[in-house]
Amino acid sequence: MSDFDAAKFKKKLKKKLKKNMTGKSINIKTTGPLYFLGGLGAAIYYVSTATDFWMGALGILKALVWPAFLVFDALKALAA
Repeated sequence: MSDFDAAKFKKKLKKKLKKNMTGKSINIKTTGPLYFLGGLGAAIYYVSTATDFWMGALGILKALVWPAFLVFDALKALAA
């Protein structure tokens, strides 16, 4: 195995960061899967607590906008 060259690594890292920071935003690709898991969990919760078919259908629609409920409840709790 070859030895790790810290100076060479630092130089490559600076070059790569400079290339990525030229007016472009850095995208973090973890929000999509986290949002999907949150929506899936919300759908399972709302459908499992539904008492009839239409409440289950409403639960699926609620699962699509679950972040709005989360923010609303958080702001309501902060105001109290």
